Amino acid sequence: MRIIIDRKLKEIFPDLKVLAVFMEGLKITMKNPEIESLKASVVEEVKSKYKIETLKEVLSVRAYRDFFWRIGIDPTKNRPAAEALIRRILLGKPLPSINTFVDSLNIASIKSEVAIGSFDADKIVGDRIILRYACKGEEFYGIGMSKPAVMSGCEIVLSDEAGLIAIYPHRDSERTKITEATRKAIIIFCGAPGIGIDILKRAMSITTDLITRFCGGKSMSIEVE
Repeated sequence: MRIIIDRKLKEIFPDLKVLAVFMEGLKITMKNPEIESLKASVVEEVKSKYKIETLKEVLSVRAYRDFFWRIGIDPTKNRPAAEALIRRILLGKPLPSINTFVDSLNIASIKSEVAIGSFDADKIVGDRIILRYACKGEEFYGIGMSKPAVMSGCEIVLSDEAGLIAIYPHRDSERTKITEATRKAIIIFCGAPGIGIDILKRAMSITTDLITRFCGGKSMSIEVE
């Protein structure tokens, strides 16, 4: 599998960094008592570390927000993934319980403050995923959406040969989502200007450790071209 950043995107955002990892041999379950306990400790950690009034000024949160504005997305309506999870906790709402893989990913996103995308590798069509600008009129069917969203052309997206699999860096597709049947996954650590490679490497380490702990399997890095 190849992860390719489109040339136009590289020219406009030369400091945009992305990391990716492939995992196989996964055994994903709906729940795990240990992960529920970990969620509770993460909630307490978030409450002691952040305040709702100043969350938008956290450096990583600000970097993603500024990036959203530059690509025509209002981050107060479509919040960057890590910010949305942290904000959810600060507003007194429980973390979602999806399955042990997605729950591990959410915890890693909170701890690292990095947006993380995940895809069932067996549902990816073709041998490459491209990070590029959307084409005007393209449709994207995101997880939980009642109908597809139509792209204006300003959005940055991830696509395979069958179409869009994510709006970068905040929403993944229904077609390639991780389920309990997933055995192989591709995880993408979504950078933005101001989110350096060291931050992404830390996010990758936290994520693979958690997923291996709760879902088994093994991981290997994927080169991003």
